[in-house]
Amino acid sequence: MSDRLNQAQPYALGLFRAVIGLLFACHGAASLFGVLGDGPTATAGTWPGWYAAVIQLVAGVLVLVGLGTRSAAFVASGSMAYAYFVVHQPEGLFPLENSGEGSALFCWAFLLLVFTGPGALSLDRAFGGAREERREPAVA
Repeated sequence: MSDRLNQAQPYALGLFRAVIGLLFACHGAASLFGVLGDGPTATAGTWPGWYAAVIQLVAGVLVLVGLGTRSAAFVASGSMAYAYFVVHQPEGLFPLENSGEGSALFCWAFLLLVFTGPGALSLDRAFGGAREERREPAVA
C-alpha cells in the first residue's frame, strides 16, 4: 500500500498545486474584475488591495499551470503572510478570532510548494525546468 501511495505522490502534489493555484487566482480575479464573487473591486494602484489582487491572479495562474512554481509560490506565500500579520492579526491573536484562516492556510500551502516543487503534470516539468533527482535520505 505504501509503495502505491509513494508512486501517486507526484500526481497528488500536482493536483494540490493546481487546486491551490486556481483558488488563489479566483480571489485575484474577484478583487480585480468583480467576477466569481460579489465583493467590491480594488481600485487600480491602491495599496495594498490592488497589488495583492495582482499577485493573487498572476501567482495563482502560474502555480495552477506549474510554471515558475517555486518562485510564484514564494511570492504568494509572502503576500499571504503580510495579509495575515498586517490585516488580520491586529484584530486578534488567533486566526479564528481575526478571520485570518484563509490567509494562514494559503501562506502555509504556498510555502509547502516552495519546498516540494510542482509535482506531476506541470509546465515546469514539461519544459525540463523542474528536474528532480531521486535521492535516498542520508542515514546517520
